[in-house]
Amino acid sequence: MLFGLFKSRPAQPPPSVAAPVEKADALLHRLEWTVIRRLDGLLQGDYRTLMRGSGLDLADLREYQHHDDVRHIDWNVTARLQTPHVRVFTEDREMAAWFLLDLSPSVDFGSGDQRKSEVLRDVVTVLARLITRHGNRVGALLYGSRGQPVVDEVLPARGGRVHLLRLMHLLNTPAALRVTPSGKAGPAVSLAKSGSGAAAFGGPTRLADLLSAAVHTVRQRSTVFVVSDFISEPGWEQPLGELARRHDVVAVRLLDPLELELPDLGLIPVRDAETGQQLLVDTHDRGFRQRFARIAAQREAQLRESLARAGVDTLELATDDDLADAVLRFVELRRRRSNLRAGLGRHLGARTAVRRAEGVA
Repeated sequence: MLFGLFKSRPAQPPPSVAAPVEKADALLHRLEWTVIRRLDGLLQGDYRTLMRGSGLDLADLREYQHHDDVRHIDWNVTARLQTPHVRVFTEDREMAAWFLLDLSPSVDFGSGDQRKSEVLRDVVTVLARLITRHGNRVGALLYGSRGQPVVDEVLPARGGRVHLLRLMHLLNTPAALRVTPSGKAGPAVSLAKSGSGAAAFGGPTRLADLLSAAVHTVRQRSTVFVVSDFISEPGWEQPLGELARRHDVVAVRLLDPLELELPDLGLIPVRDAETGQQLLVDTHDRGFRQRFARIAAQREAQLRESLARAGVDTLELATDDDLADAVLRFVELRRRRSNLRAGLGRHLGARTAVRRAEGVA
């Protein structure tokens, strides 16, 4: 588990219960002016690459490709051409998008002006607003929002601004003020602020639990955004792959530059965000910094390989990234992949048809 720099902050008076609602509305208004309006002028016709839909109107037939839904195989054409072919349908815009949100303590870390948790909140708000404005619905599963390594909030998929504000309210409300189904307030879980240690969270992050819960919760084919730093116990790759076989899955990976390379800061205290273990490290030691960077690079390579093997698209967001630029890069990547797959499918289908015709002739 990577360590996060220990940050002590002055104690602040607890906000009122009504404050998060006002904060959510103000945040949405700010993001609509600073990010969403900018995306409106640049996305233009590329919204369809952000959220891939399905439909009932047949648009085309092409040769089967890796990661295609086997339910769309046209068995008559396949038997006739002796090559698997799939039906391509006109997209149905009334789709659902689900956000699987990792709110474990390691996400509440940032070495600069923003924490990963703030990046999570902003990117979810922007994507959810873009999706609901096109008539689609959004839902969410929250993991670790009440101080335990479990899925403790399920927000059904619905549309509209009020529903979006409810989701933002959940992300903005401190756990200490969040009301549980029993009517009691939940425990405070922000370790970076409280310094309360591992007992406040109840164990290490198990991202597999969040993904497995989504497999059983999200039944209809949807676009699923997994928003996490992927600092977790192993074993999440299998349920992620299972989720990707049924849905269009996007991994939104949160990271901080300090998790990849340590600067020379001298003797500093570091703390594991989830176990609470603290120790002093000498970052002036060049060998230590090199070992840290090497281990971080190895973990990066393993993580990217796991995500690619699961067959999901990945959007990487650092705490010092420009959110609008990152979303645009991601949309352009999906557009290129979609065009490449469609073009390759048509090319292979035409070549196969010609080859079959020549063989018959």
